[in-house]
Amino acid sequence: MSKKKINPDHVRRRNRPSANDEVIEKQFKELLSRSVFSQESYYRSLGMRSRILNLPLMVAAILTLIWRQVPSVHELTRMLNREDLLWCKAVKVRQQSLSERFLVFPASLFERVYKDLVPRLISRWNEREARPLPPAIEHAQGHFDEILVADGSTLEALFRKLDSLKDVEVGKLAGKMCLVIDLVRQLPKELWFSEEAMTHDTSFTQKLLDLVSGKTLLILDRGFYDFTFFARLVDQGTQLITRLKANAAIETVRILTTTDTVRDSLIRLGTGQNGAPILTMRLIEVRVERTWHRYVTSVLDPHVLPPFVVADLYRRRWRIEDAFNTAKRLLGLAYLWTGSVNGIQLQIWATWLFYAILVDLGDAVADAMALPFDRISLEMLFRGIYHFTQDRLKGKASDPIAYFADPLNKDLGIVKQKRKQVPKLDLSPYPT
Repeated sequence: MSKKKINPDHVRRRNRPSANDEVIEKQFKELLSRSVFSQESYYRSLGMRSRILNLPLMVAAILTLIWRQVPSVHELTRMLNREDLLWCKAVKVRQQSLSERFLVFPASLFERVYKDLVPRLISRWNEREARPLPPAIEHAQGHFDEILVADGSTLEALFRKLDSLKDVEVGKLAGKMCLVIDLVRQLPKELWFSEEAMTHDTSFTQKLLDLVSGKTLLILDRGFYDFTFFARLVDQGTQLITRLKANAAIETVRILTTTDTVRDSLIRLGTGQNGAPILTMRLIEVRVERTWHRYVTSVLDPHVLPPFVVADLYRRRWRIEDAFNTAKRLLGLAYLWTGSVNGIQLQIWATWLFYAILVDLGDAVADAMALPFDRISLEMLFRGIYHFTQDRLKGKASDPIAYFADPLNKDLGIVKQKRKQVPKLDLSPYPT
């Protein structure tokens, strides 16, 4: 008899919430209180009554559900009945009332809280100067106002054990989200959700066109491979980097650089069939050991984006995959609390809201250690909060940033180990 396949995202190993920490909670309050309470008028404009499960309490409860890894709404109900959570006092609620609130509480409120918070996080990021930027990003910043990465990710299958999903077929996926991340600050810039789990990434192209503007560099994977989309981006002043498909029809116009490790040339891309435009692009080919990796960019001047900078920026596109992995596996977005469309969107926005706060903490630690942000493991930082709490209770710690940056706590694994010596990035427009 074959064993039943288990989705690792659906394995719930937690059976109790983690302990609270007053210092961490205080930082949440300082960051979020203003953004939460500034939405009160919008909350009332939606016709929402001033009831027990109001806006401040729901935000406090849902963020607690994520950051303290509360295993269920049942357990969250018990906590609300006994504990003060963030800015809210303990209050008696019924589990059924809380579950029903998850189904209907407007997800747009969490979206507005997030978008109100982001400018403050950007301001905090700008104040930190000890943390160095990667050379490729620093170079690109001299030519672009924003460097963005976009990608789509399918949400996991819905849990039919929820009463609201008893009539849903087995294995039905919960939908698809498209995320846009600021590659410089690592903060999510925009998020869109579709109920159609199998929709193609290109279904989000119009939203991307509306989002970006001139002097933006957009890094895309091949899920967005659409020549008409590329042409519209360039027409509005946005530049792009993506990977070249293996069967792409190209015509070399001019060779800019050719060595044993890099080839850079101007090309015409496409055949013009079915009305698709023929694009003038740069093809950059970089050899890593025995494999040639091929990238195309609409930036035709190698002084603006040298060939190795293009390759390095595309490699950093992987940060968005790390973000999806952190949100799903570490912060629990793979385990959906409810089957309603609104409930799914509520969880998505709440998770990315907490993710942004975690990024801010990681950046502060990187700055304290004068390390690039990508050397900080957000997963180990999140897990390290437990150890900070224990040492604080013993009187051995008081400030989480100083604690995580302390060499004595190196064993927590907050700083990723360097696996190999990375050569200095060649910024030459025409490498020899």
